Amino acid sequence: MMPMTVAEIAEAVGGRLVAGAACAVPEGPVATSTVSDSRQIRAGSVFVAIPGERVDGHDFVAGAAQKGAVAALVDHVVDGADDIVQIEVDDTVQALGGLAQHNIERRRELGADFSVIGITGSVGKTTTKDLLRSLMAKLGETVAPVGSFNNEIGLPLTALKVGERTRFFVAEMGANHVGEIAKLTSIVPPDLAVVLKVGVAHLGEFGSVERIAQAKSEIVQGLVPGGIAVLNADDQHVAAMTKFAPGDVLWFGLDGDAQPNATRMSAEAVTVDALDRPSFTLVDTDGSRALVHLGIGGAHNVMNALAAATVARHFGMSLNDIAEGLGEVAHISPHRMAVSQIGDGEDSFTLIDDSFNANPDSMRAGLDGLARWQVNGNPQESEAGTSAANAAKPYRVAVLGAMLELGADELKLHRQTGAYAASLGIDEIIAVGNKTDQHFDELASALAQGAQEELGQDAAPSAVAGASNSDLRTPVVVQWVHSAGQADRLVAEIAHQHPNTVVLLKGSHISGLSALAEHWAHVSSQQPTEVEPKH
Repeated sequence: MMPMTVAEIAEAVGGRLVAGAACAVPEGPVATSTVSDSRQIRAGSVFVAIPGERVDGHDFVAGAAQKGAVAALVDHVVDGADDIVQIEVDDTVQALGGLAQHNIERRRELGADFSVIGITGSVGKTTTKDLLRSLMAKLGETVAPVGSFNNEIGLPLTALKVGERTRFFVAEMGANHVGEIAKLTSIVPPDLAVVLKVGVAHLGEFGSVERIAQAKSEIVQGLVPGGIAVLNADDQHVAAMTKFAPGDVLWFGLDGDAQPNATRMSAEAVTVDALDRPSFTLVDTDGSRALVHLGIGGAHNVMNALAAATVARHFGMSLNDIAEGLGEVAHISPHRMAVSQIGDGEDSFTLIDDSFNANPDSMRAGLDGLARWQVNGNPQESEAGTSAANAAKPYRVAVLGAMLELGADELKLHRQTGAYAASLGIDEIIAVGNKTDQHFDELASALAQGAQEELGQDAAPSAVAGASNSDLRTPVVVQWVHSAGQADRLVAEIAHQHPNTVVLLKGSHISGLSALAEHWAHVSSQQPTEVEPKH
């Protein structure tokens, strides 16, 4: 954060200073950071008191000074907080955005090189952000959010980490409604905007894919004058956003179907290793090439890597340095295709944790990764040694939670996703519902039904259904359970029965699958936790 006096902060947010007896300095003390979590307060912090569903930040204002806070943004004066300057505003979230906007303006006024890189898309935002953070840090001091801090609270809090020496701010921008990204770009206008994909995430909120495209286009419309748009040449909805670009357009993509005449950053000869980590030849717009071995799993991440490479190339990084940098990123934000070994001995299994959230596009990408998985990093043999290879083949288990905000076609989309999982030859499919949420449970049932229909099953989805399929190595098992705890017990039984078990976790947050992943991680470290999500 750019150092600011309390008086400057009050002016920036249009607030009223309410100073206690211990805060009689005319300009007020100097602030050097902003937080909304009282546990993160340190010397020089501004504490933003945000009312929440369960906790009201105003309850922690009185104790903020003892932790080192110099001021608090409040929507009403808190009695008994005489040791801290209170800045009273109508809406603390709106004031947080105003302060972030002021901080970015202050940084721009210094005149030294500084660029805001905005990222949006229905899938891939956080992974692309993680890749970009790693690449841009090689060119200068870089600020980027942790996890998916991409809304009206997370974005400003991250923007307030920008300081005098920051060279790049990588800003992830998400939305559930039209107008939300426009609001974010009004706080932090990007110099360069990346649009990854227009999919069906939040379709129920937006109403149509066209409305989703409209919302995502707001990041291009929100560019600074002359700003640069970085667009996916394979997505027709993204390609159409070129009409909003105020400056140059840079393209990335594999086949370029949506923009066939565009010169783009591309990839050739894409392959994956036994752990589903992609390798490919990165092809620059001038035809130069470099070999990339991604350190993260998932063939779908090739597109995210291309987007990151396009941005890094624009800012002068050599193609070879980009290729090397992409290969160095082995860990990204939690619950995104994170691979780990759970337990040891005969009941152990490999976990592919992609449980952060889910929509049909990301669910298919995760299932593709599971279907490609091979045991212990050793490629499966296709001719010689067939029996040995079969013995070593992993037993693939897809633990799938329901997907939310998909609108009127949600049941159809769940059935299609279940059918897709079954078509890949995955050994076992476990659809995870929620015993306290009938709607969520019904969506999980549709996943199971889709898988059974693909396999020619007539069994009720609540039953275990085994089906022979001539294209599959073994009968496929489809199950529908009603909690993460039940899924936990099933996976334990499966791992005991099948050596080389590999489990994919994928679903919306309410399914409790991310909590299940954390439970397994703690069990492996002998630190037991609750399995069931708390509501």
